[in-house]
Amino acid sequence: MPRQPRFTIPGIPQHVIQRGNNRELCFYAEEDYRYYLDVLREAIERNTCELHAYVLMTNHVHLLITPSTEFGLSHAMQDLGRKYVRYINHKYKRTGTLWEGRFKSSLVDSNDYLLTCMRYIELNPVRAGIVNHPGDYKWSSFKTNAANKSDEIITMHPVYQELGKDSEKRCYAYRELFRQQLDDKQIDEIRDVINGQLVYGGEGFKEKCEKRFKRKTRRGKDRRLSSK
Repeated sequence: MPRQPRFTIPGIPQHVIQRGNNRELCFYAEEDYRYYLDVLREAIERNTCELHAYVLMTNHVHLLITPSTEFGLSHAMQDLGRKYVRYINHKYKRTGTLWEGRFKSSLVDSNDYLLTCMRYIELNPVRAGIVNHPGDYKWSSFKTNAANKSDEIITMHPVYQELGKDSEKRCYAYRELFRQQLDDKQIDEIRDVINGQLVYGGEGFKEKCEKRFKRKTRRGKDRRLSSK
């Protein structure tokens, strides 16, 4: 059975996860993380995408990316994947694939859903028990979004910009969001959506996507979608 094309709408953010093959390591040393970020920056610039949040874990990565074209995200991830795999294979004298098949992605609605997704991404090291606070983890966008640390790879999403009139107010408002932990229902929903490559958002947003793509965007029984 042919695989379904991704849900992609130019200008709408995508939550992306890329896992190491068999959950094996993708990063072995600090310079690997740095190289990945350098290649990621080149890839999103070349393919006119914007990155709003990220976390690099030892065996997988989470990205929140807005493409400006239909195939911008796929091309950016292909560029990134190929170049980084060549680097790792050459450096560690290995062969074969590094990634677990295609990257997974899900469309993300704006407003609360986007900010929740950003928190989900940047809290990953906390949930994994690596650190007690997201600010203690080196390889994420938290310090940029919450403390205004300079990072040229990050572009503020309009929803994030609406948190405050200046950087100090935005960072304060963003940090305040982290006072409340994501509950199990929110975490399970995001995981279910990204693993199913569905749509994360409100009912209205999902319905609009279903009308656009003529297929379901959520779990459950197949819905007969009209061609109107």
